[in-house]
Amino acid sequence: MSEQTNWQGKVAIVTGGSSGIGQATALALIERGANVVITGRDEAKLDGVAGRSAAIEAVQADSADPAGGRRIVEAAMARWGRLDLIVNNAGAGKPLAIDVYDAETIADICAVNIVAPSLLLKEAQTALRETKGAVVNIGTAISRNAAPGLAHYAATKAALEHLTRSWAIELAQDGIRVNAVSPGPVKSGALTGMMGLPAEVAQSIEETEAAQVPLGRRGVTSDLVPWILRLGSSANEWLTAQVITIDGGWSLRS
Repeated sequence: MSEQTNWQGKVAIVTGGSSGIGQATALALIERGANVVITGRDEAKLDGVAGRSAAIEAVQADSADPAGGRRIVEAAMARWGRLDLIVNNAGAGKPLAIDVYDAETIADICAVNIVAPSLLLKEAQTALRETKGAVVNIGTAISRNAAPGLAHYAATKAALEHLTRSWAIELAQDGIRVNAVSPGPVKSGALTGMMGLPAEVAQSIEETEAAQVPLGRRGVTSDLVPWILRLGSSANEWLTAQVITIDGGWSLRS
């Protein structure tokens, strides 16, 4: 079965689908004939993406809200009656030195990066069982090394990667596959968006990281999306419990 026809009529949920890697993944799926529910906090951004295709359903949802998972799954089932793929792309992170740690910020990072994917999977399990569907979690290559200032972002994404392996074994009896992609430095707007950094600081970080990548550049969403689709595709029915790092060699730098 070709990659193009493999997605015809399938239904996916892409969290954080209004920008960056999530938006690129959602658009790639609909180009291949899938229907997609995207989620995010910013209604205007969601509407902008949903307006590009009738095959996109936007659900405004804060990933830190424990009730969000049920609403998201219900939106997919109400409109299309099935669910084949979840891409847990939404993430939270903020540069924090130890002396400015606060419980609310740390709890929010944990809620978005660990709790939300867990509860979304719980709500989607029955639907995924029916289609022998897949889950693709988005981790980070930062978790491969120490991450001063980004410790909780990296730690929670490392936890998501562990959950990937655990869920894969637990759900294997249902034919549900769970894998993850862990990107390195990518031009996705995350530094000024999710991380909340000023544009000039983000630009400086981007230039520094690009110089650190052995392959000589920061990544772009098109470096990642094909892998997300491959891991989520029913054509790869014997691939599960894998975490694939896509970072141009960045995580192995000395």
